[in-house]
Amino acid sequence: MIAVPGFEGRRVAVFGLGRSGITAARALLAGGAIPILWDDGEAGRAQAKSEGFTVDDLAAADWSDIAALVLSPGAPLTHPKPHWTVERAHQAGVPVLGDIELFARALAARPKDQRPRVVAVTGTNGKSTTTALIGWVLKSAGLTVHVGGNIGVGVLALPEPTTDAVYVIEVSSYQLDLTTTFAPDVAILTNISPDHLDRHGGMEGYVRAKRRIFSNQAPDAVALIGVDEDWGRGMASELSRRVIAVSTVPSPPRGEGYVAQVGALWKDGERIADLTRARSLPGRHNAQNAAFAYAAARALGVSHDAAVAGLLSFPGLAHRMEAVAQIGSVRFINDSKATNADAARQALASYPSVFWIAGGVPKAGGIDDLADLFPRVARAYLIGQAADAFAATLSANGVPHVLSRTLEAAVSAAADDAAAAVGDRIVLLSPACASFDQFADFEARGEAFRAAVLALGAVPETAS
Repeated sequence: MIAVPGFEGRRVAVFGLGRSGITAARALLAGGAIPILWDDGEAGRAQAKSEGFTVDDLAAADWSDIAALVLSPGAPLTHPKPHWTVERAHQAGVPVLGDIELFARALAARPKDQRPRVVAVTGTNGKSTTTALIGWVLKSAGLTVHVGGNIGVGVLALPEPTTDAVYVIEVSSYQLDLTTTFAPDVAILTNISPDHLDRHGGMEGYVRAKRRIFSNQAPDAVALIGVDEDWGRGMASELSRRVIAVSTVPSPPRGEGYVAQVGALWKDGERIADLTRARSLPGRHNAQNAAFAYAAARALGVSHDAAVAGLLSFPGLAHRMEAVAQIGSVRFINDSKATNADAARQALASYPSVFWIAGGVPKAGGIDDLADLFPRVARAYLIGQAADAFAATLSANGVPHVLSRTLEAAVSAAADDAAAAVGDRIVLLSPACASFDQFADFEARGEAFRAAVLALGAVPETAS
């Protein structure tokens, strides 16, 4: 755990007692603060009480001596409207913080020559894989590495800082909105496409939240930015510090930057890495993730050979284009993490032909933007709330499809159709939707897919 100093003997309100909230409370207590906890759900309050925390209804509390409000990233800061605790905090002149900001303050409290280094990763898509990949490459090179944040372990639950450590942190737009001093040594923006617009008041607010990852960086810090979209290019041109661009266009960009293409990385017109043997990094988007990981590792002093070796040995992440099993020549790919159309695009573009399972709670625009990839869909199997709307889109584009409704029915039908097909036989779960209509989260959806596939008698795949 990382103890958070700066609030010794002072009351700090903590709202939202999920993973980040309860961890923040423990870290504040370890630093000498007096956490006052509240959650709208009984389960969160019961957990806090069982650990001996003070649980007090913040709606009725006296805010005059509260030093800060630590807000769960799941509670709205500004849109559609501020959470009631945010309104109370503003009325009392109390700053509103998040766990990433507490982490930043804990590191800043250490002497400058004893601070660990921090790599932070954000973006609409690819940030989890990039975070995990960077952590893997650095660990493979022999560094002391702690990986967490929006992926896996909450940031304040990571091991306490040591001078030789590197923290590799995934940060969401919600978390960045709650930062004021966060200053990573290497900050990465993978890409930007419309997402979470209701929570940021539109695209401008969403982009502004993502940009905060660079706001407090030191002049000698490194900014790695995906420049395939206008928003990324705009940020790259605005920053005065060292910017390293990452692109997927065929020709290398001018200036300092990398080009990521299927099976290869390029820098300054020179092919620097062959990724054809990186079994867990298929497709152009994974080449881009590899470019970010390679560039981050090199910025931290890892040698070229060690960085490339780490890329090639990466085992991959669950639910991100994960090859889960095989029946004969039919392969089953779990891309449950694709919770929007842009993420599903990456998977669809990686295979010439797929039996595609899609649906759930749709995002704005549905799957309309994927029309250029519909020729790759041998047949689609539609589930969840989006099934009828997706069926209408596919019908208008002449794409064969089935209203499966449930994931189990979709897996069974797709497996039968793939087995009878010739050529590529890929059953791909890449929903282009949130999971909350039928599953607790994308992980639960991915595990349900795995279970349904194995129930058919599939043989689990293992990395070679």
